[in-house]
Amino acid sequence: MGWIKRYIWFHNNRQPKEMGASEVEPFLSSLATQHGVSASTQNQGLCALVFLCKAAVV
Repeated sequence: MGWIKRYIWFHNNRQPKEMGASEVEPFLSSLATQHGVSASTQNQGLCALVFLCKAAVV
């Protein structure tokens, strides 16, 4: 849940259903460049966003 909140905040509180793949890359890149997280931490964030997308489809 924390990753999803960070993703929404990063995009100025836009609804996830309004965003797509083009918003994911800048978010993940910012984790590395601005927050200095490791690749495995970025992957954790990506997995949370994949879960969000799959849950929205069901």
